[in-house]
Amino acid sequence: MDLGISGRTALVTGASRGLGFSCAKALSNAGAKVCIVSRSEDHLLSAVRELSSDCHSIVSDLSESFSIQMMLKQVEEEFGTIDIFIANAGGPPPGNFEATALEDFSTALQLNLLSTVEMCKELIPKMANQGWGRVVAVTSIAVREPIAQLILSNTARSGLTSFLKTTATEVARSGVTVNSIQPGLHATERLTELYEDLKGVADNVPTGKLGDPDDFGEVVAFLCSEQAKFITGAAIPVDGGAAKGLQ
Repeated sequence: MDLGISGRTALVTGASRGLGFSCAKALSNAGAKVCIVSRSEDHLLSAVRELSSDCHSIVSDLSESFSIQMMLKQVEEEFGTIDIFIANAGGPPPGNFEATALEDFSTALQLNLLSTVEMCKELIPKMANQGWGRVVAVTSIAVREPIAQLILSNTARSGLTSFLKTTATEVARSGVTVNSIQPGLHATERLTELYEDLKGVADNVPTGKLGDPDDFGEVVAFLCSEQAKFITGAAIPVDGGAAKGLQ
């Protein structure tokens, strides 16, 4: 299916590996000009080799506002206005209430909430001025059903979801859609770092298997399509049926 985004410019953060890379690949395959961002230059070089020749990369650390501003300046110089923004960042370290220090919350909020807010403040007004734009943030199924031992991620990503929902209603008439995707357990490097027994993890998913990152990327790409122009303010679970709540 033609998504209608060939020639559009896309910025994808946290895109050198995992779900972010899969999003970048799906957008590239749909004909978009993609700029991927990561703090690891080595991982970026590897990712660019796997993507199309029309892919660019920028090293940036989303935990630092100065680095974000430098990246956004470079993006504007190279691409002009960004049409599609995929907000993704690595998850903060695990921990519970008792073991997590107050300063750890500040770090997590910067990486998984404030960095996206900062980039949205820069990019969305320009999308609105041109009358077209797509913002999709990769959060977590933990927003729907908090995960034990991930108090930092639960807190930061829930705040981001609220920000995106509020922003979506404010800019809806401008042609800009704002949505979030809530991934469950997918077969990524991150999951390997968190769990030793991936088969046992998969057995706990109603589908009996882990999510395919490439499938996830295609879902995100669809939300960026012309066909998805009436979807905004949504927070969509992609979790193999793992979340048990009705909403």
